Formats: sequence, structure tokens, C-alpha cells
Amino acid sequence: MSLKRKAAAIGIGELKPYREPTDDSALDLMAAVAAEAIADAGLEKKDIDGLLVGMASADPGMIYPSAIGELFDLRPRMLNVLDIGGASGTGMIWRAAAAIDAGICNAVLCLTADLNRLGRRRPPMISLMYEFEAPYGAIGANCSYALIAQRHMALYGTTPAQMAKVAVDQRTNALANPLAFFNDIPLTIDDVLNSRYICEPLHLFEIVSPMSGGAAVVVASPEIARRSKHAPIWLLGAGEGSDRASITYAPEVTESAVKGAADTAFKMAGLQRKDIDLVCPYDCYTITVLVTLEDAGFCKKRQGGPFAMDHDLTYAGDFPCNTHGGQLSFGQPGLAGGMSHVTEGIRQLMGRGGGRQVKDARLAYVNGNGGIMSEQVGLILERAS
Repeated sequence: MSLKRKAAAIGIGELKPYREPTDDSALDLMAAVAAEAIADAGLEKKDIDGLLVGMASADPGMIYPSAIGELFDLRPRMLNVLDIGGASGTGMIWRAAAAIDAGICNAVLCLTADLNRLGRRRPPMISLMYEFEAPYGAIGANCSYALIAQRHMALYGTTPAQMAKVAVDQRTNALANPLAFFNDIPLTIDDVLNSRYICEPLHLFEIVSPMSGGAAVVVASPEIARRSKHAPIWLLGAGEGSDRASITYAPEVTESAVKGAADTAFKMAGLQRKDIDLVCPYDCYTITVLVTLEDAGFCKKRQGGPFAMDHDLTYAGDFPCNTHGGQLSFGQPGLAGGMSHVTEGIRQLMGRGGGRQVKDARLAYVNGNGGIMSEQVGLILERAS
């Protein structure tokens, strides 16, 4: 099955991430960003007949598709919740295209939002991982990604400065993004390396900051897309995969299902890596970007560190990467953090990047990552000439 040019993104909505306490619910944020995305697409609520929603951790137990439909007066013919962690935003895009291609619906609202969870009591989790592994082994994301970084350094000679370079270039991108949370103070490699360790070898500026916010994308049929007010951004290829849930069972922690997902996406699109104009890899940590660039085939395994050091990853550079600042500098509002890579890819291809616009951008690769490099989605997006 191929989804090549079977559907296109035609509208986006995104809230500026924030940390301040709020009386809003995740549902309120979803309603706000949904309205923005639908208006941006030049559609009305009655035109939306598909709804894909991410599971916000701040409101456990909420039946989101029907709740957001009721609140916003939508009447979807296809609706679902997608929960593959940080890969949910990217995963929604190809699912929307597949539903459209199947004739189930014509315009799908892909919706994510969440609240800052710091200081909140998290809902109880019942799983083998939390019951039997966390008390004795990998305790949460920081320790697990630090383990990946340590292993990458030991196997391939990756240096702290090479990882820090990712954060520095992405901060430069954020400085040109008015929606980015960290858009006022530049970073240097020394700044990153002199910031305190959160979990060695990862420093404070190499780890995302949880925030509140939301993001949404409208994906539409070719008939609707061709008369939209913005240039339609076509889905050319998509791939998805997982090789395990827990890092404990990873055959090699520096390798991931990114490879299979990216290979599938590029095969569907009929493109090579050298054809891509900008990349938007999920970046919960600096090491995540290096592993993703390697496994997605933009550089060889063990070369992620030197590749980041040798290339300019800013919007004006030779390898534009996370031109919105990435989650490291844009902020991570739950699943909407993962969706921010999608919205940025679409924004750039539409030519709406403002001061950070990548010149002549036509093709983008977007990656979504769930768990500890567990669930992976790769998308290739195109602005048709």
C-alpha cells in the first residue's frame, strides 16, 4: 500500500508553550488549537469529518474524541485516540491519510495538547516495566537516555561537545521563532557543558523542559487540498515500527526502530536521503538527535557526533535541523511537543518560516519517537512545485 500524495496537510495551529499555572484543562487547550488549525486551513467546523486525538497525561480517563467533538460541535465519521508516546503526532498524519484514501472521511483534525505535569500527582501506572524494572534498573527517561549516551560515547567515541552542538544550533533556530519558549538567550557549547548534570553525561541544556501547550494539523483529501488557501503539503512516504517497549530488552541501546520506519518512508516516497531539504527529528535529548540521524540514514552509524559538529544545523546552514528550535528550545508540551516537529515541517514547506525560513525548502523528513527510543514514525512531506 502506498499513501504517496493521497492526502495533504493544509492547516496548522500551535500555542506558545508556557510553564505558568493555569485553570485551563487539556481539553481547553485542544479546543483553542483546533479552532486555529481549522481556520488556518480555510475550512469550517462542518468540513471536519475525521478526528485523531493524543492522550493527554494531565487528564487521565478522558474520552477525548467524543469530548472534543461535543465541546467543539464536530460530527466526525472517523475518530480515535492515538497513544504511541512522542510519536503520536507523526503517527496521526499517516493514519489520517490512510482513512482519507479509504474513503472514510475527507478532512481530519489531528490534535494534541497537554499541561505541565511538574508538581502534579501522576496517575497510577500498572505495567511490568513500572512494577519490576523501574525500582531496580532504568528509572525514567533521564536515566535511560543517559545510558544510551554513555554507550554511544563508549562504542563510537562520541564526545560531550558533539552532543552539546545539537542544543546550541537548535537554540539559534529558536531565537528566530516567536513561539519558542527559549527564544531570548543564545547558547554556546561551553554553556551547555558547564550547566549542571541531570544524569551524567546529560546536562541541563540537553534535556527537554515539560510545559503546557498544544498543536494541531488538518489533513485533507486531494480535492479539498487543491483548493486550500495555503500550498498543500503532501504526504509522500510514511513508516512506523517498534522493536521493544523497555530499554532493558533492547539488543543494542544505540540502535532503534528509526531505521525500519525511515527505510519504509523513503521507499514509499521514491526518494533518497540527499533529496531532503530539512529534517525534524524528535529531540527529547541531544543524544536522541544523533541516534536518529544515524538510524534514519543521514550519516553512518558511529558518525552522528562528527556529523553534528561538521555541519551547520541552523535554518541558514547546510543541514537545517529542527528549525523551530526543537523541543530542547521550543519546549515540550506533552504530545504536542512531538507534533511541533510536524507543524514546523509543514510551516517551512509552506514558506511560512519567517525569519528562520529555509531557502527553497521542498522536501522534509519528520521523525516521531515514543518511549525510550521504543516507537518510531518517519514521514516525508513535500511541497509540490
